[in-house]
Amino acid sequence: MQLVGLGWATIFTNIVMPTSVHLPTELLEAVDKRARALKISRNQLVVRALEREVRGGNDWSPGFFETLASSSPELTKDVDDLLAHVRQTRHSKSARRL
Repeated sequence: MQLVGLGWATIFTNIVMPTSVHLPTELLEAVDKRARALKISRNQLVVRALEREVRGGNDWSPGFFETLASSSPELTKDVDDLLAHVRQTRHSKSARRL
């Protein structure tokens, strides 16, 4: 049986399983406040938070590391100059080797 094109994917991804979670009062109040600020339901906020946590990933924006890796020679020199200045002006402890 071919399920592609029949809308089965959306049926299976929208199955909802009711559950209950016990939250401290202060946390629940903060969740409600945040949900109101975002103009979404408490349930939607909790689902989004859990999806983000389970997905793992990281908090870096797309392309962040690629941008860092593609620095210009001028930027590299400026950073080196800044680091040298910081090392020269440290008084309380010796500079760490990076």
